Amino acid sequence: MAVAFFDLDRTILAVNSASLWIRRELRQGHISRAFALKGAWWVTLYQLGFANMDTVLARAMSTVRGLEEREIDARTVRFYDEEVRHQVRRGARDALARHKARGDKLVLLTSSSAYLSRPFVRDLALDDFLCSRFEVEGGHFTGAPDGPLCFGAGKVAHARAFVDKHGESLADATFYTDSASDLPMLEAVGAPVVVHPDVRLARIARARGWPVVDWGSP
Repeated sequence: MAVAFFDLDRTILAVNSASLWIRRELRQGHISRAFALKGAWWVTLYQLGFANMDTVLARAMSTVRGLEEREIDARTVRFYDEEVRHQVRRGARDALARHKARGDKLVLLTSSSAYLSRPFVRDLALDDFLCSRFEVEGGHFTGAPDGPLCFGAGKVAHARAFVDKHGESLADATFYTDSASDLPMLEAVGAPVVVHPDVRLARIARARGWPVVDWGSP
């Protein structure tokens, strides 16, 4: 049994969930217009490859300091149901079905939160998820991460811990992603697959002969 890891935003999903979340939080009055503009700017820099995502994720986590975990969890589930679940690409569902038929473990590997990851595990029949986690004390967020962030080299650390725990190997694993920020993980697995790549990753994939696939729209 091998492991197939899947990135979430712009890979399984045709959209960036962070952008949708920022717009929704602004509409519902949970964040200010100034913060929404700053958040949109961070997402843009990330997509262009100019953002230090560790810093961006740490800042994003700091904004929920003091909030109740139960409230954010419920708010995220409503966000998933109303704005995200219908954005899964058709080709992603086909790829998941192929790996499941082969007996592979299906694992979501994302910088998103556990609160957004859990509904995908349920609805797409995944085996597990690896993500960035928020530190919680007394039912409230401290504003700090709980463990290493699941981004860049951090994704490799999470994935390696997972395969070690299950007696598997990254050399036998597959990883699907759209972003050049995931280059460390693409280089770590035996079967890297590029999905709707950003400009930088498209160039790297051509140079290295990695397969590039089109999963279509939702």
